[in-house]
This record gives sequence, C-alpha cells and structure tokens, in this order.
Amino acid sequence: MGAKDYIKGLLLIFASICSWYSGYLFAESIPHEPLSNAVNNILNIGEKPVLKSPLPKRQKCDHWTSCPPNTYAYRLLSGGGKDKYAKICFEDELLISEKKGNVARGINVAIVNYKTGKVIDTQYFDMFEGDNSGPLTQFIKNAPQKSLILMVTHDDGSSRLKNDAKNAIEDLGSKEIKNIQFRSSWVFLGGKGVDFPENIQREKINHSDGRRNRYEGWPAEIQIEGCIPHDTS
Repeated sequence: MGAKDYIKGLLLIFASICSWYSGYLFAESIPHEPLSNAVNNILNIGEKPVLKSPLPKRQKCDHWTSCPPNTYAYRLLSGGGKDKYAKICFEDELLISEKKGNVARGINVAIVNYKTGKVIDTQYFDMFEGDNSGPLTQFIKNAPQKSLILMVTHDDGSSRLKNDAKNAIEDLGSKEIKNIQFRSSWVFLGGKGVDFPENIQREKINHSDGRRNRYEGWPAEIQIEGCIPHDTS
C-alpha cells in the first residue's frame, strides 16, 4: 500500500469518527420525552381514538340532574346508627349537618322562607330524654305562613313524641308521623300555606327490625330529594 492510500485510509477513519460523534451530540441535544412521544404517535397511527366523556357537572345538593329553573333543590337524609348523622340540604346549602354542629339525637327541623328560599331557623329536639315534645310543637306553630318545614330523625325520634306534636306534624302533610316507632328512620318535607306538586317526594320511613337492620339496633338511613317550585304568588 502506498503512502497516499495510507493517508486516505486515515482520513476516512477520522471522518467516520467525526460523523459518529456529531450524530451523538445531536441526539443528546434532543429532549427524550418529545422524541418518545413522536415515536409513540407514529406507532399509534391507524388506531381508533379513545373518546373520554366529560365528568358530569355537580348539581345542587348532589342531585344527579339539575332542577328546572324557578325551583328549589332539596335533599333530606336521616341518621344511620349512632355515628352517621342526619343532613338537610336546601339549594346546595347544608342547613343541618354534623359539620355545622346543629344535629343531634331526636327530630331535627329546619324552617325555610318559601318566598325567598332563605333559612329562618333550625333546631333539634331530643325525643329519648327530656320533655321536648311541647317545645317541638311550639316551634312548628311559631313557623310563619309560607314556610317550608324540613324534618329528619337521628337515632330515636319517637319515645317521648306526644300526640300534640304528632298532630302538628300531621297538619303539615305527614302521613307517617303517627306510625313512627322506636329508632325509625324518618324524613319529611312539610309546609305552611304551601301547595306541593303531587309528584315530588315528601316523606319516607324505615322501621327498626332486628332481622334486617343495617346497623346493630338501627335501621338503614333513608333519604328523599327533589325540586320545589318557587312561590309565584
């Protein structure tokens, strides 16, 4: 091999090394993530796109569907056992709940102005200890006309509930209050001077039964929900 061929060989080897090193530097300068994404996009060509449905929008009081315009959303939940406290939600506001600290054993009541949708007062009445049937009756009687009166039990709401209170609640539209028993779960939407549509849920009751109670000594909690038309008078 002549001297010229030897030099050409060395130059070829040097050029190859330079090309390889330049390619290495170029590859290192490209971010790996976009490059891998590009490769994945090429590999996924021809695959059917996966369409993801949008998450459902949260509705007032956790309804599955929104209430129509000019209606109030409500949800009433009784207590369950000792530790699952009752709740009253109206227009997405918790009127009675453990978080607010205004729920207790017995019958829990919220009074709402039917015209404005604003809460007037809330109170709970222990029906297991103390003479609270009279104060409950007076609380109901003091509610002004055009009021919504929402009621839920936690634990026991019947032991010391007397006929005067039962009659007052029956006058609000209850069909089950005189059937309430020890630790029955009970929820009720009543009103003074309010004409409710026939198709809305207003009351539900679940009696304690040792054979099928969800909790030891207590029946399962129950709830009602719906939409109340605004007062248009």
